[in-house]
Amino acid sequence: MRRGALRERARTDTRNAPPSPTAPQPTEPQQTESRPSEPPASEPPPASAPPSVLVERRVEWTDTDAAGHYHHSTVVRWVEAAEAVLLHRLGLSHLFGSTPRVHFEADYRARLWFGDTVRTELRVTKVGSASLHYAFTVRGAQGGEAATGRMVIAHSAAHATGSTPWPDDVRDLLGAAGPQQPELLTTAEAPGGTPCASQS
Repeated sequence: MRRGALRERARTDTRNAPPSPTAPQPTEPQQTESRPSEPPASEPPPASAPPSVLVERRVEWTDTDAAGHYHHSTVVRWVEAAEAVLLHRLGLSHLFGSTPRVHFEADYRARLWFGDTVRTELRVTKVGSASLHYAFTVRGAQGGEAATGRMVIAHSAAHATGSTPWPDDVRDLLGAAGPQQPELLTTAEAPGGTPCASQS
C-alpha cells in the first residue's frame, strides 16, 4: 500500500473512533458567606430570695400547760420573736408599732416538752401593697415538725385609720433581702437559768 493511502486511512480511523472519556474537571469549592458566630443568649440572673431567718429558743416552764408540753399560744410568741430578729437584721425595727396582725393560723403536729430546744424558721412568702405574708415552721430537737402555719400583718402608719402602702425601700427589702443570719442558743449556761440566745 502506498504511503499516501496509509495516511488517508489513518485519518479515517481517527474520525470513526469513539470519543475517549474525559477526565473529570476539578470543581472549585463553593464559597459560602461567613458570618460571625453569635454569642449564646445569656440567662437572666436569678431573682433574689425573699427574707428568712432561723431562731432557736428553749421551752421554758412558763411555756408548758397542765399536760406538761408547750401551750399552743407559745407558738405565737416564738413566731413573733423570729419576726423581731428578722426585722432587726433587715434594719426595719422601726416598723414595730405600725404592723398589726390581721391573720394567724397554725397546725400543731408534735409535742414539745420543758427544756427542749426549739427552732423556728420564719420566711416571707408574699409582699402586698400594704401587707406582708409569713410562713413558719417550728421544729423540735430531733428536727421533726412540731408546728407549721402562716401569719399576715398589715402596714398602718401611726395614727392612720387604715392600711398604708409600704415605702419603696421597705418593700424592696421585704421582697428580696434573702436569708438572714440565724440567732442560735449559746452553749454556755446563763447564770441562774437556761442557756440564753446569742445576740450576734
